[in-house]
Amino acid sequence: MKLIKTEHAVGQVLCHDITQIIRGVTKDAVFRKGHVVREEDVPVLLSVGKEHLYVWEKDENMLHEDEAADVLRTICQGEHMTASAPKEGKIELSADVDGLFLVDVERLRRVNSLGEMMIATRASGFFVRKGDKLCGARIIPLVIEKKKMERARQAAGEEPLLKLVPLKPKRYGLVTTGSEVFHGRIQDEFTPVIREKLESYGCEMIAHQVLDDDHEAITAAIQNMLAGGCELVLCTGGMSVDPDDRTPLAIRNTGADIVSYGAPVLPGAMFLAAYTKDGRPVCGLPGCVMYAKRTIFDLALPRLLADVPITAEWLAGLGHGGLCLNCPECHFPNCGFGRGV
Repeated sequence: MKLIKTEHAVGQVLCHDITQIIRGVTKDAVFRKGHVVREEDVPVLLSVGKEHLYVWEKDENMLHEDEAADVLRTICQGEHMTASAPKEGKIELSADVDGLFLVDVERLRRVNSLGEMMIATRASGFFVRKGDKLCGARIIPLVIEKKKMERARQAAGEEPLLKLVPLKPKRYGLVTTGSEVFHGRIQDEFTPVIREKLESYGCEMIAHQVLDDDHEAITAAIQNMLAGGCELVLCTGGMSVDPDDRTPLAIRNTGADIVSYGAPVLPGAMFLAAYTKDGRPVCGLPGCVMYAKRTIFDLALPRLLADVPITAEWLAGLGHGGLCLNCPECHFPNCGFGRGV
């Protein structure tokens, strides 16, 4: 840095905060470190006693913090996101639409490992609403080497680190199974839960059938719903290993490809995910979805509605963070459930 007269500082970058004191009113920085001095700033600087300023010497090999912050923006920003203007080396991204937020955690780690810069994001894999903040990124020093920012670009790769996939509300079918419900011995408590949960995402139930534990009838019902235009079919009940529970067999017999029967999540270990040949999801929901506040279904549903495939690899990764603590007051998704790294 160098010391220059304030009158000669226009276009220069301040190396320190400039404090203004007005007795009984304020004591605060009138200009922050990193501010680029403008012509109209000179009288203000002189009025607070700053006849000389420390400024950064310009270097073609260096970037100002705001210029470098814009590089971080390009590294992070995917479609359906809005960026704030760079300020004091910081930039933020927010959601333009409701959707599933995804982060490439490994590439994010590579960039953050470089030092002198940081990117902090929301947890990947969760539903966000339009206007939600997605990430904040900042350059740590006032200036940074251009080569360092080029290394950040290389570490991040060509694709943005962040992705926001808009949700696509689906027309779905629901197969409610269980002899106790079919014969009217107990009231169907499962269907209202599913209906309410999917209505909150704008989905429409266009088919519903209550069946006994008859795997052939369940298979036929699923196939009829698919033939009738359902984009998603959910089966409730009959998912355990009891002899009378036949839903997994029924789903398998539709010809759908089973991704996994079982998930390392509690509640929700008996979850089944499958896809038809044309890519429509068919899922078996364990009984916990009916009574537990949050389950595997809350983690899987945004993916189902965003057409992001549920894979065996993704399910396996849910084990770390897959234990719901059943807190007296539920704060999901602002908690640790489903947030494995």
